Amino acid sequence: MKGLYTVLLLILSNTFMTFAWYGHLKLKTMSRFENMTLLAVILFSWGIALFEYFFQVPANRIGFRGNGGPFSLLELKVIQEVISISVFIIFTLLVFKTEHLRINHLIAFDFIILAIYFVFKK
Repeated sequence: MKGLYTVLLLILSNTFMTFAWYGHLKLKTMSRFENMTLLAVILFSWGIALFEYFFQVPANRIGFRGNGGPFSLLELKVIQEVISISVFIIFTLLVFKTEHLRINHLIAFDFIILAIYFVFKK
């Protein structure tokens, strides 16, 4: 069950991270935010990123084998990276409709999935 909690918390964490890191790029197109200074955008993103940490830290503490969880540190990192890229792809396709997922992107993603296989291979 700790593994499932870890993955769910990492999904939430990476959703906030993606919005903090890339969501501000879409703010320019919204009249309410179009005149924000760079400092205001940074502070806005930090506010969103704070929620990332509310989920990331517990996910790592619950999931880490040294704390009774099911994953090694390397396994946690690879899981996090795959979730991060998955969330990013969904975010990009839904929010930035001008971006397209191409075959080379899918091939690269397949290699990342292979990385998971090799990290978990005993």
